[in-house]
Amino acid sequence: MTGASGAVYGVRTLQLLHDTGGVETHLVVSRAAALTLRHECDLDLRGLEKLADVVHRPSAIGAPIASGSFGVHAMLVVPCSIKTLSAVAHCHADDLIARSADVCLKEGRPLLLMVRETPLHLGHLRTMTAAAEAGAIIMPPVPAFYAQPQTLDDVVDHTVRRALSRVGVPDVAPPEWSGEIA
Repeated sequence: MTGASGAVYGVRTLQLLHDTGGVETHLVVSRAAALTLRHECDLDLRGLEKLADVVHRPSAIGAPIASGSFGVHAMLVVPCSIKTLSAVAHCHADDLIARSADVCLKEGRPLLLMVRETPLHLGHLRTMTAAAEAGAIIMPPVPAFYAQPQTLDDVVDHTVRRALSRVGVPDVAPPEWSGEIA
């Protein structure tokens, strides 16, 4: 998790993975993300860490997830700040989040960046393009209104399920579009 607004997406991602089981989760939370988490979700870092199997500090550059020999299935940065997007796109791996993302790209593993920023200027768009060209999946948390969400939780849940499904996590996909309009 990085410091972009939208901490609820990161929390829900961990909740779904925790509840689904069968997926070992490694959590890295930037300093800015911890502040955003407290402000937006009224949740402290310890509460979030309980949902993860393994917790790493951003400065722990020697953690197993920073090595290509450690077999991660995928990595999600949810939410992803523009700062982290830029670090990933430009191979500036100065912390564990950026280093682990760089490893996923060099090893050809799925890396999903849920960039939560608006409006976007040309520099943001070019940076997203560079990250996508390197192999990252860019997935802004855009509501799927065709799913007829009733609450904000419905919007968050659908987006997170789409993200997890996109990187190959089984049994979490949102309902498929039927193609029918009532």
